[in-house]
Amino acid sequence: MLVGDGSKAGSSGSSSLRSRPSDDGDAARRRKRRTTLTRPWLLLAPSLIVLAGLLLWPLIQVGKLSLQDYKVKFGGGEATFTGFDHYKDLLTGELLWKTVLPNTVFFAFACVGLTVALGTAVALLLNRLGPTWKLICSVSILAAWAMPAVTGTYVWIWLFSPEDGMFSQLADSMGLIDAETTNWFTERLPFYAIATINVVHHGFPFVAITVLAGLLTIPKELYEAGEIDGANAWQRFWQITVPTIKPVFLVVTILSTIWDFKVFTQVFLMPGGAGENPDVYNLGVYSYIEAFAKNDYGAGAAAAVLLTLLLLAITVIYIRTLFRQGEEDL
Repeated sequence: MLVGDGSKAGSSGSSSLRSRPSDDGDAARRRKRRTTLTRPWLLLAPSLIVLAGLLLWPLIQVGKLSLQDYKVKFGGGEATFTGFDHYKDLLTGELLWKTVLPNTVFFAFACVGLTVALGTAVALLLNRLGPTWKLICSVSILAAWAMPAVTGTYVWIWLFSPEDGMFSQLADSMGLIDAETTNWFTERLPFYAIATINVVHHGFPFVAITVLAGLLTIPKELYEAGEIDGANAWQRFWQITVPTIKPVFLVVTILSTIWDFKVFTQVFLMPGGAGENPDVYNLGVYSYIEAFAKNDYGAGAAAAVLLTLLLLAITVIYIRTLFRQGEEDL
């Protein structure tokens, strides 16, 4: 009996000893898993706190302001809660649907399409140049990107100014217009045509350099194989270049879309763009005019929120497309 009990006790003791290393291993794995999950967030925490202070808090305040009727007074301000009245007025007004939103959307898509197309063409040209000319041309086009938007806008205003502008004089000499009576900035279409040229001129260098970086990663053997198969330059571009660096095109398109939807300086500084001509309003200018020119801060904030939501929707669509492309490549 004693022997039997001893054996049982010994076996139970040995089993408990065998279970302890397993428990310790499970605890270690849980700690490792917890560390793996929390360490990235701990490393990102300082940046996230700064971003929350610089971006999230102002967005919350703008959203809050859009629900109020805010009056500026000496020594402070007075806010009256109005709910969604500003959004209702904005969304039911003819100015938004007939002028502001079409100007914003069509102008942005025109700028994005032309910027990406011109930037890609320049990148293809740079990729075929030798090292010396590639460096010279890259520095030259980057000068357009480095130019401040204010300076570039005034240059284009001067070029198209009535009577004595270079393009006005050139068109007059060709019999296309009368330089003394034609003002490019009073009509909606020529106004945004000039603004589009301005934005594309300022934005295409970024696309060109980014696409060039993608082109340099494509193995030359792919193009040689395409030539052997009888593919011409146009076919090699669509069958080799585009599929290979499609993520690059998606990224530059996303960034160009965000930038061009919220264009403000190039429109506001042009003659009539600061509020004198409502036909050329876009969402950015409309928000500014409502808030600071008319002192209707709630309406201006509502327009700003609408623009933000529009940009978020477009960005989400592009990012989902980018992720889907990445999954297909895997």
